Amino acid sequence: MPRKFLKRIMPDHKTMCEHPHLKKFGQRLTEPKLWHLNRRSVAGGLALGLFIGFMPILGQMVIAAAIAIFLRVNLPISVMAVWISNPLTIAPMYFFVYKVGARILQLPVEQHDFTLSWEWFTSEFLTIWQPFLLGSLVCGLIAALLGVLATRLVWRAVVIRNWLKRQKKNKTKS
Repeated sequence: MPRKFLKRIMPDHKTMCEHPHLKKFGQRLTEPKLWHLNRRSVAGGLALGLFIGFMPILGQMVIAAAIAIFLRVNLPISVMAVWISNPLTIAPMYFFVYKVGARILQLPVEQHDFTLSWEWFTSEFLTIWQPFLLGSLVCGLIAALLGVLATRLVWRAVVIRNWLKRQKKNKTKS
């Protein structure tokens, strides 16, 4: 099932344990639940990674790894899912979450010229931080929920399909 596909795309357990940022977690990385591929663990890891991916914080991968270890969900999936926010998607994503937060707070969506400077941060960002953070939280929660639902539905559909294939194969043998 999806387990075979995930094993192919996931990094090796030993490689991840030797990663400089993950070495900080020491013996906690030997917990089998962090590496096990079942629908609950994968769905939890995906939800965690998607949620953290929408948060405007630095070190998203390390934070996702720490929380995955604490919650005992699939570590590689949670770290990989964080990459929903990458250099190509971060700007449209954050503009979208700002618009969502502004709509929830019933504020007008304003066009802000972005320049990477302290002056911009102290003047412009201070006017948009509330809708931006609220939108990040709401979109992160929705993405996490959709990730769990999609994972569980796809996993179940593939398992049922494989089960039906085996039944059909066994009937033809008889």
